[in-house]
Amino acid sequence: MRSCVRVHLSVSRVIAITNQKGGVGKTTTTINLGAALAVSDVKVLLIDADPQGNTTSGLGIQKTPDLATIYDVLIDGKEVEHAICHTSMEGLDVLPADKNLIGVNLELVNVDDRERILRHRLDQVRDRYDYILIDCPPALDLLTLNALMAADSVLVPIQCEFFALEGVSELMDTIDRIRESFGHPLNIEGILLTMFDDRTNLARQVAADLREFFGEDVFKTVIPRNIRLAEAPSHGKSILAYDPGSRGSEAYIQLAKEVLTNEHKRTAQAGN
Repeated sequence: MRSCVRVHLSVSRVIAITNQKGGVGKTTTTINLGAALAVSDVKVLLIDADPQGNTTSGLGIQKTPDLATIYDVLIDGKEVEHAICHTSMEGLDVLPADKNLIGVNLELVNVDDRERILRHRLDQVRDRYDYILIDCPPALDLLTLNALMAADSVLVPIQCEFFALEGVSELMDTIDRIRESFGHPLNIEGILLTMFDDRTNLARQVAADLREFFGEDVFKTVIPRNIRLAEAPSHGKSILAYDPGSRGSEAYIQLAKEVLTNEHKRTAQAGN
């Protein structure tokens, strides 16, 4: 299961996993890409930036009243390291979230430099991880803006359905506005086709349209519609822990290899 690609970064690469549309596989991708990277021998921190807290519960972390969360980090200035939870998988940690996070959009609205709070907080731990993956809420709010401003790049999961191209075009416009308004060089990590059913003409056509429109920005790896992938979070496990031989597990291992290979290429190009 170990990847043949080794990438260890002096400072972690932060990837925001986002799409303004809900139900496209953001949380599933955060958990399972994180797990696949961790078994590829890199250290990974997952940040649950969605008030629903599905990344938190999907990794078996109980939302008890005394659980320190990203809310405490953003609002109360709690040090990130004191809110991080270790998971059952070696090399995979999570900064959890619960329903209190919904208040952040109001509580930060009058704070100076409010869109960079998460970025500043992450400076405390960036050198401890190779990758930090942020699960964003399905809205362009202050939480998502903080995630995008903290990130080096954006990974966009897209379900192959009729309005997919329209939705991702709107997101690309948002990314362009962030680049222009804040001078933040946010890159595209890749567009990921999720819940793909190659038996349908619509899925194949949408995939072809996305590849034609976005070219090499679309990952070669495709995440299939897979019942075991849908079951895993209810057991508090990644798909790699729940059913390592499933199609979903194999797809996320391939995605991790593709992410690591792309990083290796970027590092090589930067050295030339």
